[in-house]
Amino acid sequence: MTLSRDIPLEPEQSAILFVDVQNFAAHRDGAEFRDLSDEDFNNTYGWFFREMKSRVIPNMQALQSAFRKAGIEVLYTTIESLTLDGRDRSLDYKITGFNVPKGSWDGKVIDQIAPQGDEIVFPKSSSSVFVSTHIDYVLRNLGTRQLVICGIITDQCVESAIRDACDLGYLVTQVTDACLTYTPERHANSLSAIKGYCRQVTTQELLQELGTSA
Repeated sequence: MTLSRDIPLEPEQSAILFVDVQNFAAHRDGAEFRDLSDEDFNNTYGWFFREMKSRVIPNMQALQSAFRKAGIEVLYTTIESLTLDGRDRSLDYKITGFNVPKGSWDGKVIDQIAPQGDEIVFPKSSSSVFVSTHIDYVLRNLGTRQLVICGIITDQCVESAIRDACDLGYLVTQVTDACLTYTPERHANSLSAIKGYCRQVTTQELLQELGTSA
């Protein structure tokens, strides 16, 4: 038997995971940016937010719609503590200063791709969703073997999810133009570094695979 990562999705054993596309990290009023002046915000994050608005979020919306139409599980993870003061966070998050309090607006998926019905959201308190949630248990209960991953930040939480999913035995597809980090150089470097772990496709390629188009 030939083993390969380049295997088209089989809907009955697939799911898509949106990583950290939440108010905290993807909204101008999110806590990560709230205290910045407009000048500092535009200088540091202007490119990121322009790309999110013009390209990445529309790609996510197209994927979300196609997966729902195909009856494939649509999942989300967000940075959110299990407590208000964040005492349960990873040491790395404590050092970084990340605390998204339990139940807060910052912990919600952005309105543009808000969950519908009983779509599952995994609040996490570490970089990898596989470390600080029970997502592996849930995916196995769902019969998932092929996991599509997109979201932010490409070279941080997205990479962490891809590596851990691969090590746990999932076939991973990364949607390269439905992920984003803070500079084009960082994004390109991340895609190059992680390509040995996953199949990489564009939004349009995956939509065509599912029999839809953008």
